[in-house]
Formats: sequence, C-alpha cells, structure tokens
Amino acid sequence: MFVDHLSYVERLDKRPVDHIDLVVIHCTELPDLATARQYGERLVNHESRTGNSGHYYIERSGRIEEWVPIDRVAHHVRGFNECSIGIELDHPGRFPHWYRSDHQEMREPYTRPQLENLVRLINVLRGAIPSLRRVSGHEHLDRERLPAEDDPATQIRRKVDPGPLFPWPRFTAAIGLEFFDTPVPALKPVSAGPPR
Repeated sequence: MFVDHLSYVERLDKRPVDHIDLVVIHCTELPDLATARQYGERLVNHESRTGNSGHYYIERSGRIEEWVPIDRVAHHVRGFNECSIGIELDHPGRFPHWYRSDHQEMREPYTRPQLENLVRLINVLRGAIPSLRRVSGHEHLDRERLPAEDDPATQIRRKVDPGPLFPWPRFTAAIGLEFFDTPVPALKPVSAGPPR
C-alpha cells in the first residue's frame, strides 16, 4: 500500500478506531486517480479548511493508496463519516455529465485487480478493527434526488456509486460483513416552474 496523505489531513477530526463499524464503497466518477487527487485536495469545508475524500483509493491496476489514516474522519458520505471508512474505486462513473438525465448509466466494469485488492484491504481492516461489521455503497446511504441539469422536471440520484456493475453478492460473501442499507425516501414532486 502506498501512503500519500492529503495536505490537510492533520486538520481532520481524530476519532477512536474502535468507533468504526462501517465500510462505505464509492467510485470516484472521475477520469483517473490524478484528477481524483485534485478534487480531494480542494478545500470545500471552509470552516475546517478540509476537503472531501475517502480514506483509501484503489486504481484500476489494483494499486491501493491511503489518503487519510483511519483514525481521522474523512468527509465521504453524509451522516456516516464519524463511524465509517471510505474506500474509493478509480472509475469514470457518469463523468463528466453527472447530473444530466440522459447520462445516468455506468457502463465500464470494475477491474479484477481492483475488486481483488478491495477484498484484501477490507480483510486486513477487519483484522485491525474488531468493531467493523457493516458494509454499504454510497448510493445506499445518500439517496438524495435533485433536478437534472438538462431537464429540471426529471429527478436524478445525486449519488449512484458504486453502481449496478459492482458485484455485491460475491463481494459481501468474500468479506464477511453485513450489508447495510437505508430506506428509500418517497419522491418529492419537482416543480416545472411557477404556477400560471
């Protein structure tokens, strides 16, 4: 594993490792890991002067990078950061049209080296963190919908990663963690404009 911590890592909140019970699987939805790094270094949380990122990143080649140590809270999923580890798979997802209604399907499969090393990484983490017991995808924890940028009357998912091409049944069997899901909220009507 290659350790290359983000520039602001010392400003991220510390946490006891035994409070971690969840792994969240993401995909970068960017063209490559270098671009993901640029996004990760952006300071978007202005009060803390930190950015959004996972703890680990796995390239298509299978190479694993640690960007945030597990005793720090990374900003990777709303409402679950304090108790979770974020693992990002290098994958284009819906890039560059994340919020267009006609570009919501992920087409590229994950690579075998990525998936094999994801299983290896989680099994190492399970050995190091006895409290780790659940796994989920970003799409299962952040179910917010928003108007599509090309058609405001159409609602799309804000987060869809790791997406339908991720092999959940085979993956969960290989890691021995319980799959965790949140309820699907009811759709909110989208206004097509002011009443006439």
